[in-house]
Amino acid sequence: MELDPIDLKLLAALQRDSTITAHGLGEALNMSPSQAGRRRQRLETEGIIAGYRAYLSPEKVGLRVQAFIQIVMATHTAQNAQDFVRMTRTRPDIVGAWTLTGEADYLLRVYCADLAALNLLVQQVLLPHPAVSRVQSQIVMERVKPDAPLPV
Repeated sequence: MELDPIDLKLLAALQRDSTITAHGLGEALNMSPSQAGRRRQRLETEGIIAGYRAYLSPEKVGLRVQAFIQIVMATHTAQNAQDFVRMTRTRPDIVGAWTLTGEADYLLRVYCADLAALNLLVQQVLLPHPAVSRVQSQIVMERVKPDAPLPV
């Protein structure tokens, strides 16, 4: 699907404020609320808008430690990868997981209540996992730039 300049402007507006109404979108796009609403619906139907969510303050919900954890697999088999990915999807403290090129095979983004909880995750979940050979964690000291909108 081709995105025209109005679609891109609509997507940028929604990334700034996903709760914006059709009326607000219409004003931002210089079109009627019904036209803006139809464009938004088309972008949702096409899967370009994948969903909406509320961004919570980790600290205010008791998650005071954020870390990135690099995982090196013990062996590179399809079964090991499936088992490891299945485990990451079942853990609420693992909020993001990526496969990588380079030395590490996976990068995990985790949020924990405290250092003790992070230690439990590493020592009792990740290191004992049969697919895992090595774990290296980096604790986030300060977030200097929040997750930004996509550059549309």
